Amino acid sequence: MAARNKGDRFSTTTRLRLLGEQTAARVYRSQTRRQARRSRLTGRAALLVLVVCTLVVALAYPIRSYFSQATEIADQEQARNEAERRVEQLRDAKARLQDDAYIVRLSREHLHYVLPGETGLTMYDPKAPGTAQRPEGDEATGSPWYSNVWGGVDAADRSEP
Repeated sequence: MAARNKGDRFSTTTRLRLLGEQTAARVYRSQTRRQARRSRLTGRAALLVLVVCTLVVALAYPIRSYFSQATEIADQEQARNEAERRVEQLRDAKARLQDDAYIVRLSREHLHYVLPGETGLTMYDPKAPGTAQRPEGDEATGSPWYSNVWGGVDAADRSEP
């Protein structure tokens, strides 16, 4: 009988039965591990995702408002600084205009005023930028502009097609 027990141990049915039991035990262990892992991570992960989404939604608008207001404050401070600089310039100009010597100098420069007893001269520089060019040829007759206009109208009337 010892030989038969020894043979039973290595028989195909015994091997298949042992292999099936081992496989079933492995499947059962992996399923319980997966279920435990899935149930443990799913609830916590869902709660964490829910909390993070709630925080993002709750903080998105206030943060956007904060940055837009900070930008607006910086723009207003820059505008205020420019206005203060302009006020200082205007105060300086007002102080200069209180001085009679400055007014005399401006009137002599811009309005070409001369004091009594002085002779005023105006120089014409044809090469200076911003000066009008004098016409040459037929247009430089020395007659007033309106006679040139009427002469052009008369010439147009005479040459009828």
